[in-house]
Amino acid sequence: MYRNILVPVAGDHGGTTDRAISAAKVLADEGAKITALTVVEAIPGYVAAELPHDLVSSRREHALESLREFVGEGMEPVVLVGHAARTIIDHAADHGVDCIVIASHRPGLSDYFLGSTAAHVVRHAPCSVHVVR
Repeated sequence: MYRNILVPVAGDHGGTTDRAISAAKVLADEGAKITALTVVEAIPGYVAAELPHDLVSSRREHALESLREFVGEGMEPVVLVGHAARTIIDHAADHGVDCIVIASHRPGLSDYFLGSTAAHVVRHAPCSVHVVR
């Protein structure tokens, strides 16, 4: 069905992430590209100024190694720094993604006021979104 699938993976790799990866493989055409994306939240500049200079790069490298181990072969691991939902949407738009397969939890009261990452991606993605619960 899809040629270029993006699977956002939370840093803890928990919950329904395994099911999201399985769903992406089912939805993928033969020879499709599947990218696993973890977003490391950006540290505000006023906080970063007080932290060791290489903290962000070491957090990113650690996240990339963890993601590589989690997804194994057959998926391209990518780690970016930024706001989770916005970074997922921007990456999808910039890389011609035709489907995002994202894991989500059941919404709670706070999600209705603040909005979850998955809800924001569903509302603003430039492509189809498949939500796995």
